Amino acid sequence: MRVQASRRNFPVMQSNRRAGLAGAASAFFLIATALAQEWQGYERLTREQLLGRLAEAGTGVPSLTGKNLSALDLSGIDFRRANLSASVFNKATLSGARLDGCNLTVSFFEGANLSNASLTRATLFSAQLAGAVLTGADFTGARLIGDLRHADLSHAKLVQVNAAPDMKNQSMGLMRANIVNAKVHSAEMTDSDFSRADLSFSDFTGSRMIRTKLTGADFSGAVLAGVDLTGADLRDAILVDADLTNANLSKANLNGAQLRGVKGLSSARRPDTLGLDEVNQPD
Repeated sequence: MRVQASRRNFPVMQSNRRAGLAGAASAFFLIATALAQEWQGYERLTREQLLGRLAEAGTGVPSLTGKNLSALDLSGIDFRRANLSASVFNKATLSGARLDGCNLTVSFFEGANLSNASLTRATLFSAQLAGAVLTGADFTGARLIGDLRHADLSHAKLVQVNAAPDMKNQSMGLMRANIVNAKVHSAEMTDSDFSRADLSFSDFTGSRMIRTKLTGADFSGAVLAGVDLTGADLRDAILVDADLTNANLSKANLNGAQLRGVKGLSSARRPDTLGLDEVNQPD
């Protein structure tokens, strides 16, 4: 596959050219960091051709790596368990699609519509979802380390999601979930792990993060109004200039959290909250 270099920057892929990566991991890294403007070398499929490939796989695992499916109407298609790694879905419509258990490593969904799509237990490692519409999408049990800047995750189900970086494998620099300037209204994020995720300047109004691991997460400038953070682990989290108006911090742990400029803290529910004893911050 020939990939032409691009100057585009993907924050979740911080390259380290000195790292001696080999095999498939190296190939995926090169694909993600050197995009082609016109996706040269990617096999272009129509919707009909795609359906044919899926049918041919029968009960097996469909292999559709490195395909160009951008701007297609793929609504309602059943991709379950398919290997879609390094494939391109930019600006495609996948509303109601079934992507459960799919391998979406280093796949591209920029500006795609995945409203009400099902991605349970999918692997989205280094996936590019900037500007994607993910309203009502179900990510239950998914592995999510990707770029979701400006995405719409309103009413999305992000339960038991593993979005924490693998701290034992950081030869390329910190690869973490990037949900910056995103709309995350009324999302369900209970029992997930978003440790060290960049969630800055996003609007989480009305979302539920009960027992969610958020250690070291960056909420700078984020709106957490009315968010249920009961039992959440916010140790060492960055909450500078965040809005916690009417948030529920019951039994949450904020030890070591940065709370400079926090708004609405006086209106937040704080029974049994840890780490606020010395906070005296005006709203």
